Amino acid sequence: MTNLKFKRILFKVSGEAMMGDQMFGHDAQAISKICKQINSAHLLGCEIAVVIGGGNIFRGISKAAQGIERVTADYMGMLATCINGLALQSALEKQNIDTRMLSAIPMNSICEPYIKRRAVRHLEKGRVVIFSAGTGNPFFTTDTAAVLRAVEMNCDVILKGTQVDGVYSADPKLDKNATRYDSLSYIDVIKQDLRVMDQTSITLAKDNKLPIIVFSIKGEDSLQEVVNGRGKFTIIN
Repeated sequence: MTNLKFKRILFKVSGEAMMGDQMFGHDAQAISKICKQINSAHLLGCEIAVVIGGGNIFRGISKAAQGIERVTADYMGMLATCINGLALQSALEKQNIDTRMLSAIPMNSICEPYIKRRAVRHLEKGRVVIFSAGTGNPFFTTDTAAVLRAVEMNCDVILKGTQVDGVYSADPKLDKNATRYDSLSYIDVIKQDLRVMDQTSITLAKDNKLPIIVFSIKGEDSLQEVVNGRGKFTIIN
């Protein structure tokens, strides 16, 4: 095992990362690529927890959700993260990675309920732990769920895999003059409204002195490089 920069991590994956080039849903190749990155970091001895979003599924039902009250729509989004969690778990197990999926909303037929001590024990045993259903409460995003679970698991860092190699002053796809940051403070992110993660999650990370690293998930070994402290990324601390 190498000397890892980060031993226990919370890997935040957007639902959109699972849909590849599709408009919504799942792309087997995109999911396999995410799993290979998790596997590479896992083989180094990294303890990995994952929080996954539900945008790829909720995007497909968003028209049906129009007119539905916010609380109900949020619960629909939580269920979408459970579907993604099952898809990710299945793909990881195909690569012979021992996993456990824990849900903030009890659904005992398909996964374990979230219990802090049980989740920590899974990590200690070298299992990849997938946290689904967000915080189990409406009005909170999966970003906030990621920070909450990272704090509860005593993770060293949150690694947020995105489509770009860090945090920019504006969307680099729309603004060619956008500036890329190597590092930012929590206050910078909040004051500049950079929307890396929502402000509730940034504030929670700040209160618990939990660093956040934003990097591109597109590279073959991106996650492995980041847990070793290498590669191109933006760190928020």
